[in-house]
Amino acid sequence: MTGTMGAETPTDEPSLPAARVAAGDPRPTTTATAGARRRRPPPARVSPEALAAARGEAREGLAWLGREPEARASLLYRSIRLAARFLLFVVFRFRIDTSGQEHLPRTGGYFLIAAAHRGWMDPFVAIHALPLEPRAWFLGSAPSTFTARWREVLVHRLGGLLPVWRGGVGVDQHVASAAAVMRNGGVFVQMPEGTVSGPPGRIGPFRHGAALIALRTGAPIVLLAMAGTEELYVGRRMASRVLPPTSARELLGDAWNGVLPPAGSREELDLARRVTTRFEELLGPVVHELHPGTVDPPDRPRRLRRRLTWLFLRPGRLDREPGDEADAPGA
Repeated sequence: MTGTMGAETPTDEPSLPAARVAAGDPRPTTTATAGARRRRPPPARVSPEALAAARGEAREGLAWLGREPEARASLLYRSIRLAARFLLFVVFRFRIDTSGQEHLPRTGGYFLIAAAHRGWMDPFVAIHALPLEPRAWFLGSAPSTFTARWREVLVHRLGGLLPVWRGGVGVDQHVASAAAVMRNGGVFVQMPEGTVSGPPGRIGPFRHGAALIALRTGAPIVLLAMAGTEELYVGRRMASRVLPPTSARELLGDAWNGVLPPAGSREELDLARRVTTRFEELLGPVVHELHPGTVDPPDRPRRLRRRLTWLFLRPGRLDREPGDEADAPGA
């Protein structure tokens, strides 16, 4: 390509690259290299720990909230919820097919565990499956949410999030957050994959934090299967299904005598692994079943696909399928 361009624009004067070489300029001189500079990849992601250190603090959960998590829907929450529904379902024309809501307990005080977690839309899918009250409170990523000071101030006032800085100080304060939400009659929500990276229609490996919270609180558990959020565009179809309530005791059955091992012990972690496996066994097949109903034909227009998919996600890379490396920002 460079040779062709040179043939089209002959000149007796030395080219700029040649002049740089003659002057001893060590910078790259080829057009291809210049193009590579223009197509510089995005900067590497900053670790949550580094982001927290830059802030000078990394308060999580109740320590960040500074108040008891409320179960009542405030006027601000009601207003923003209405605005969000208008944006999602009227402007973007998203459609969510939700089933199994008859399984939801009539009162709060339960633990909702949702998967598969594939994008920023997932909390809205969970909220869509739940009534206005009691309110849902999410254990969520602070680095992904607090990308601007105004967002942190708004979320703090609005409520609904108990932030986590990954690599933090352990599970104890998250157990305390969950216990406070459920003690006040709210719904505590966690997505145990801990990341939005993963294949569509299948769950990824679950972390053990949700199981530890379930064991230590003894709260009723409601599982929510979700599908169709890995790629967003105007008119996108999604699906969710609420599964019948259960508990850690019921999930383990006769394999557990009901006695909690000491907190932080190897025995407790082993018990949490077994509960986690049961979560995966129950949610995995339902997510797989829901996924085909969210897939549009290849020739369907996908307006605003890139903009909507990455609307609230930090720069990064997502592993959607084996060997598929997304070139857009991720979470």
